[in-house]
Amino acid sequence: MATASAPNDALVISYLGLRKAIGIIGTALPFVLAFGKILLESPGIQPSISAYYYTLMRDVFVGSLCAIAVFLMSYRGHERQDDLAGDLACAFALGVALFPTAPELDPTTQQKIISAVHHISAAGFFVTLAYFSLVLFRKTDPQLTPTPRKLQRNVVYTVCGYAILACIALIALLALVPETPPLKRLDPVFWLEAAAVVAFGVSWLTKGEAILKDT
Repeated sequence: MATASAPNDALVISYLGLRKAIGIIGTALPFVLAFGKILLESPGIQPSISAYYYTLMRDVFVGSLCAIAVFLMSYRGHERQDDLAGDLACAFALGVALFPTAPELDPTTQQKIISAVHHISAAGFFVTLAYFSLVLFRKTDPQLTPTPRKLQRNVVYTVCGYAILACIALIALLALVPETPPLKRLDPVFWLEAAAVVAFGVSWLTKGEAILKDT
């Protein structure tokens, strides 16, 4: 019996590791980009996470998103919708990585078109991540009674999912508001994106049982 269960145990461990890896990269990404740029280039925060494409942290930005995309593509859940969500999130993550946002100064028409693809991909990526947290991660086998830790994890998933959606809504709202110098100095888009990415990371770390693991 022990021998028969070993492959299943290894599979569970590998999936937990995959979820943890996604969570760690997501949680760390905004801070690594911000501090890396400050250390390697110059002080100051970029207007958005995507704007780090135009700094010395470009390779970290693109590489991290590609790594997340590969992990998401490898992710397989219990149902078909888990697989579809992973594939969609993978495609959107690659869109964010490979189609950069337009530079702030005098973007060309081509750069504006590419930037539109970037922003559509970013919105799709965040919405899909919210779907993971609010729908897929909260599922419970109807034949089993949820453990107290599972109920606690569901609270984390709910908070993270709605946090992601709230950040997306506020970023969209900011796009409609005339930008003023005081508001620009606060870099609100960067911080809202960072909050959404951290929420995504915490949700996946929880799913990987790095947080609130069953005892």
